Amino acid sequence: MTSARDIMTPDATCVGENETLADAARKMADLEIGALPICGSDNRLKGMLTDRDIVVKAVAQGRDPAAVTAGELAQGKPVTIGADDDAGEILRTMGEHQVRRLPVIDGHQLVGMVALADVAQALPERPVGDLVGAITKA
Repeated sequence: MTSARDIMTPDATCVGENETLADAARKMADLEIGALPICGSDNRLKGMLTDRDIVVKAVAQGRDPAAVTAGELAQGKPVTIGADDDAGEILRTMGEHQVRRLPVIDGHQLVGMVALADVAQALPERPVGDLVGAITKA
């Protein structure tokens, strides 16, 4: 069966927990992506930061993106998938947590990212359609 390692985008770029939201936004723009994992100085995943987080949790509240760190927006335990977890587990995890992107970890090391688009390209149509329905209901 297809594993997360098989369909992930390897070598995910992190934003450091002490980097500013302005730094994160520049990285997102340079990489043409909408989300970055937040990595700590201990090399562990601290959370995920999306372009929407920057807008809604900082800019819209009048907070200065050059003064707010990515770590300040990291909340709770990040939802992840193991590198050797199968496609069924990817679907379950994305659907259960209503997320479109999952950091892929091997032990405690970030090794890549799996996005909904990666799943859509790698798996048959029916499970992907069910996943999209689960993520978008609310």
